[in-house]
Amino acid sequence: MEAMVVLLKGFITAGSLIVAIGAQNAYVLTQGIRGHFILTIALTCIVIDVSLIFAGVAGVGVLIAGQPLLLLGAALGGAIFLTVYGTRALMSAFSEQSMEAGGRVLRSRANAVWVTAAISLLNPHVYLDTVLLIGSIGGQYPLPERYWFGFGAMMASTTWFLALVFGARRLAPFFARPGTWRLLDLLVCMLMWSLAASLWWQGYEYFLAAEARIPALFDQSWAP
Repeated sequence: MEAMVVLLKGFITAGSLIVAIGAQNAYVLTQGIRGHFILTIALTCIVIDVSLIFAGVAGVGVLIAGQPLLLLGAALGGAIFLTVYGTRALMSAFSEQSMEAGGRVLRSRANAVWVTAAISLLNPHVYLDTVLLIGSIGGQYPLPERYWFGFGAMMASTTWFLALVFGARRLAPFFARPGTWRLLDLLVCMLMWSLAASLWWQGYEYFLAAEARIPALFDQSWAP
């Protein structure tokens, strides 16, 4: 009974974090509406989330939190990627190409996996939610309850992404008009740019933390 209670807590905790609108969910929703490799995209997201949740519950989150240089690299990489992705969405919104759901394709299943992985893994927020937050909360439980908590969080992730990609298909008729796609692209652009702006700022804070912790790496006195 105690294990089921902890599992439910893990499900609720992860569910409350995962359903927030972010880069990953916006991408999955968009591709779900288009109907492109939806099961591949959902499974890729699930595998990534499950792996990160397990790593967090196993204690990796504590190690990452103490490495400002790793956080700095993740923030800068994610900021650059989201800035470019948002720019592409803006260009797509004002392009003359067909904007029907069937008019846009991912080139292959492998391409769908790589793009989904990039959207997921280049955004430091996914590590904050899965590895750090879920990991730190789950880490408060003794074994084996800690892994029951993680299993509940994994169930929440699996349920959410499957519901998102298959539920999005019901919105396809609404997106049959080009004007609706323009609006979605503009919304995606604003979302990506806002997330990128927050990551640029986080990167600056991580830089200050790294500079304070390892000043020798930023000391210019050794430079020729």
